[in-house]
Amino acid sequence: MAEKDQDFLEFVVKGLVEHPEDVKIGRTVDEMGVLLTLDLNADDMGKVIGRSGNTAKAIRTLLRVVGMKHNARVNLKINEPAGSTRGMGSAEQGWDGSHEAPATPAMKSVDEAMEDLSKF
Repeated sequence: MAEKDQDFLEFVVKGLVEHPEDVKIGRTVDEMGVLLTLDLNADDMGKVIGRSGNTAKAIRTLLRVVGMKHNARVNLKINEPAGSTRGMGSAEQGWDGSHEAPATPAMKSVDEAMEDLSKF
């Protein structure tokens, strides 16, 4: 495949990020196919992942197409940058913490719910 998949990923990612000098791509080949690992600046993670992971999904889809053209299975792993706070918050928390899910209200008994409704 002559690393065309790696060149393609580098072109796409460097076009998206603010710190292209920090983009590093590793490439390993085994019996499962090609694995590209992406390391980038923590400030650029949101741009590469995208809202709900849509940008990363699109990049992975395009990499699979490039791989199919060269009879290879290509997968992408985006490494978490050092100093990232993603794993420290709640599971619903977004990349920057601004998309945190609202707290679930406490469950009420039927009697309490009926009492609340009688106020109206």
